[in-house]
Amino acid sequence: MIINERQSRHEQVLVAARQIMTAARTAPKAKGVDIIEIALIEGDDLKTLSDKMIAMVEQHGMKFFLRDADNILNAECVIVIGTQAMPHGLNCGHCGFAVCAEKPDAVPCAINSTDVGIALGSATAMAADLRLDTRIMFSAGLAAQQLGILPGCQQVFAIAVAASSKNPFFDRKPKENPESQEK
Repeated sequence: MIINERQSRHEQVLVAARQIMTAARTAPKAKGVDIIEIALIEGDDLKTLSDKMIAMVEQHGMKFFLRDADNILNAECVIVIGTQAMPHGLNCGHCGFAVCAEKPDAVPCAINSTDVGIALGSATAMAADLRLDTRIMFSAGLAAQQLGILPGCQQVFAIAVAASSKNPFFDRKPKENPESQEK
């Protein structure tokens, strides 16, 4: 049997992506409480994510979402990692409020932010160990959050994953809104 790498690459990246998700899951969590959620997006759902990112530019005007939306289409898959909203009751003040009870629901718990950051670090470290191309994207994470891919999660981030001769997620040029090019 002869297996050509180009023909088996996608399946290999998906196998590696599952290892990356495991690395995120096993990352240390505050007080040992696991409130991290993780999902993998691939296939036609990448286009759905990209389309959502493009639509979001009309809402907030952040043009880099256009570049990132185009970039998502170069990924074999995207891993999204988010955290459930749950203050840990440490009254640490890192969120800007002296005690957890004073913190409005819209303000994220700083400890949750740390947990998702550590999970992202563990995930991208595993990706590096597997020699995969990655980029953490807040833009794709926010789109995934708005699409409800990780229900109940705040602070959702995305990791675009590819295996190519040159990392498609770096040395990126800004992309213009297609409608603005017609004018």
